[in-house]
Amino acid sequence: MHLVDVLARDSFTASFEFFPPKQSSGWDALFASIVEFGALKPSFVSVTYGAGGSTRQFTHDLVMRIRNETGLDAMPHLTCVNHTTSEIDEILTRYAAAGVSNILALRGDAPAGSVSTSSDFAHASDLVRAVRSFADRSAHPDARGFGIAVAGYPEGHPQTPNTLTQMDHLKAKCEAGADLIISQLFFDNHAFFDWRERCELAGIKTPILAGIMPVTSIAGLKRMADLAGGTRFPAALLRAVRRAQDDPEAVARVGVHWATEQCRSLLDHGVRGIHFYTLNKSDSTRKIYENLGVRSTDALRQ
Repeated sequence: MHLVDVLARDSFTASFEFFPPKQSSGWDALFASIVEFGALKPSFVSVTYGAGGSTRQFTHDLVMRIRNETGLDAMPHLTCVNHTTSEIDEILTRYAAAGVSNILALRGDAPAGSVSTSSDFAHASDLVRAVRSFADRSAHPDARGFGIAVAGYPEGHPQTPNTLTQMDHLKAKCEAGADLIISQLFFDNHAFFDWRERCELAGIKTPILAGIMPVTSIAGLKRMADLAGGTRFPAALLRAVRRAQDDPEAVARVGVHWATEQCRSLLDHGVRGIHFYTLNKSDSTRKIYENLGVRSTDALRQ
């Protein structure tokens, strides 16, 4: 279902992000988890794309398996780095033929250890524009317009310290044809609310989903700090994690509690939807739903 139709159907959206396992042994475990996610009736799910397209085939395979075996609406990520226009068109043609309706368009990261990259797309807005115009450019009989989501950064992007320039980049992506903004993960709702207001001041009217990733372990918290550069960890959260650090289950409970309170506040402040970065595990997300008093997005749609 096209993102525009999803947003028209659901007054509130809940969605989940998965990543393709690097080892074949991880696929069965992931799908056992995805079945549990399916019971929560998400509005859609997304599938990540490795640096420089390094997991291109795995992303495609996971999207296809989710669609064919679960019935969930899967949205693949797609990045600029190391991609030519013809390569992007080839990928989009395959997705169009398979009935995929939406794309999450990102600038992306260079592969680890790479000194330089080549691409026909300098910015994510260029990729958005290419995806938006694909139906006009393609002769494939199944080609049609894709719904397009893009990333937003409530606490800033580490490679663009100027926050005014960051907002210009986000607005450019929206003007190029984005239907939806999905925020980077954050732990301080005040930062998200302020950023959302600044988006309004900049004239950005594209719907915004809040990205939430619950802390599940000390190691996971450190990985978050590496992956989401610039994200602030509130002192209260760090203090609670430190108190529980000798008990892994207690650390996970702290993460679920913090994310639950974040989601409650986001709901109270009219957030358009929540996008959960799941790390391919359903336990924490399921517990957050239970803490919120709902079992599926159906309850939130009423």
